Amino acid sequence: QVQLVESGGGLVQSGGSLGLSCAASESIFSIPVMGWFRQAPGKQRELVAAITSDGRSYHGDSVQGRFSISRDSAKNTMYLQMNSLKPEDTGVYYCYADSRSGARSWGQGTQVSVSS
Repeated sequence: QVQLVESGGGLVQSGGSLGLSCAASESIFSIPVMGWFRQAPGKQRELVAAITSDGRSYHGDSVQGRFSISRDSAKNTMYLQMNSLKPEDTGVYYCYADSRSGARSWGQGTQVSVSS
């Protein structure tokens, strides 16, 4: 399975921006779907955004218009640009990759904290 490493989390004030990266251990060119989940304390893991190998993307209702997912096959990296952050965006953000066989790989997670 592909190994994934997230980076870019941190603490930001409400209204600020952060960019997350998810670096893969191998080529992501043919990985059908990659995306981001997040988990806030005491809540279930929530799908934030996903992107296919041909660039089609999905963004959850709570982040639509504020977050943007992208992937760069040349760098084997997926990104999540987060703008207009709100305290409710606080949580651990995990990237994932679904292989053609259906196996899912996860990153270790990166903390995003938004202060009011």
